[in-house]
Amino acid sequence: MTMPAADRLQFSRRSLLRGVGAAVALPVFESLTPVQAGNAAAVVPTRMAVLYVPNGVFMDRWRPVGEGRDFSFGPTLESLTPFRDRLQMITGLSHRNATAGPDGPGDHARAMATILTGARARKTAGADIRVGISMDQVAANAIGHQTRFPSLELTCDESRKSGNCDSGYACAYQFNMSWRSPTQPATPEMNPRAVFERLFGSGSAAERAANLAARQVRRRSILDFVAADARDLERRLGVGDRRKLDEYLDGVREIERRVAGFDRPVEGVPNLDLPDRPPREYRDHFDLLSDMLVLAFRTDSTRVATFILSHDGSNRTFPEIGVTESHHEISHHQDRPERLELIGRIDRYYAERLAAFLGKMAAVPEADGRSLLDHSMILYASGICDGNRHNHDDLPVVLAGGAGGRLATGRHLRLPGERPMSDLFLTMLDLVGAPQDRFGDSSGVLAEVRA
Repeated sequence: MTMPAADRLQFSRRSLLRGVGAAVALPVFESLTPVQAGNAAAVVPTRMAVLYVPNGVFMDRWRPVGEGRDFSFGPTLESLTPFRDRLQMITGLSHRNATAGPDGPGDHARAMATILTGARARKTAGADIRVGISMDQVAANAIGHQTRFPSLELTCDESRKSGNCDSGYACAYQFNMSWRSPTQPATPEMNPRAVFERLFGSGSAAERAANLAARQVRRRSILDFVAADARDLERRLGVGDRRKLDEYLDGVREIERRVAGFDRPVEGVPNLDLPDRPPREYRDHFDLLSDMLVLAFRTDSTRVATFILSHDGSNRTFPEIGVTESHHEISHHQDRPERLELIGRIDRYYAERLAAFLGKMAAVPEADGRSLLDHSMILYASGICDGNRHNHDDLPVVLAGGAGGRLATGRHLRLPGERPMSDLFLTMLDLVGAPQDRFGDSSGVLAEVRA
C-alpha cells in the first residue's frame, strides 16, 4: 500500500507523531518518500558528530602500523577493525593555539577550549571568557533551520560554567567544547532523562517537566500519547515500512525503559527525593546517550552533535575494567610501565564504546541503500596527544563515515609536518553544507581527506 504522489510530497523527514506532551520524530519511510532513480543520495543529508577523548592517549598503542591503504590498527583501536573500510586515521594535525605560549600552565582547559574553535582562549577565571565560535555551531547556524534542533550537545560529565578549574582558566573552558559565540558555551547535557524529553517531549522545558511528571504518576509511556497518530500512519504504510515503524517505536520504548530504570531511588535510602540521574557505570551512560544520538540522526531531528566522553583533566576512574586510579593522575605516567598499561586500558575502553556507536550507525539503512554511518562524519579526537607531555601536535584523530561517498576511507592518512586541525574543519563544514573561507587558525582546506 502506498500513498498518492501528492500526499507523499507533503511528508518530510521531520514529520512527527503528536499527542499531548509528545512529539516523536520519525525515520524516513520508502512508501511515503518519493525517491527518483539515481537521485537517492540527493535526499539523504550528511550528519556530523564530534566525540572528545580526554587526557591524550598512549600513542605507542594508538598509532596505526603502515600508511595509506596498507595499514593496521594499534592495540588501542583493534575494536574498530570491522569498520576499517569506513574510516580513515589521520596523523599530523595540531592545535597551536592550545599550546602554552605566553600563558603558562593550563593545557587541559586550553585543549577543550581550542579543540573545535581553533582559537586561543583568553586566560581568565572570571566572567570575561573569550575563545571563538566552534565549528559545530558554525554548521548549526548554516543548516540548523532544516531540522527540529540546530545541534545536540551531550556529555558524560557534570557541566560547569563558572569558577577556576585549571591554572587560572575558567571552568567554562574545561567543561565545554561547543561555543555558540566567543563568549557563550553551548552547555552539554549529561542527564539521559533530559535528553529523552527534549527529543520526544513537546513544549517548553517547564511543560516537558510537567508532562513527564504526569506520565510517571500514571505509569504511561510517551508512546501511549501518540498511539492514535501511529495507528493512522501505519494504515498508510507499505508492509516493509510497517515493520520498520514497529522496530523504530520498539527502540524508542526500550530507551525509555532504560532511562526510567536509572531514575529509580537508591536502594536502602528511604524517603529521599532524588533528581533524575545518569547510570552509575560509564558504559551504560555512554550507550544510553549514544543510542539517543543515533535516533536523533536517524529521524533528522538534528544533523550536528558533540559528545564529550569526559572533560579534559578528568579524574574519572574505571573500576569496571580494573582501573581504580584517576585517569588524569595516571596520564602523568613518567614512562612508568604500570601506568602506561592502565592508560592503554582506558584508551581501549573508550575505543570500544566508539565501535559500539559506529555499529549502531552502520545498522541503520538509508534511502539509497547505504547506511546512516555512510552518510555521516564522526570525528573522534583528543586535544592533547600525550598526557604526560601535554603536547598539542600529532593529535589522535579518527574520522569515521563517508559523508555520502565524498570522504576517502579505509586508509591511514599521514600528513607531512604539522597541519592545523582547523583545515580539517574547513573541509567538514563544506561537506555538511556550511562552506567557509576561513575558520580558526586554518591555512586552507584539507583536500586530502576527500575521496
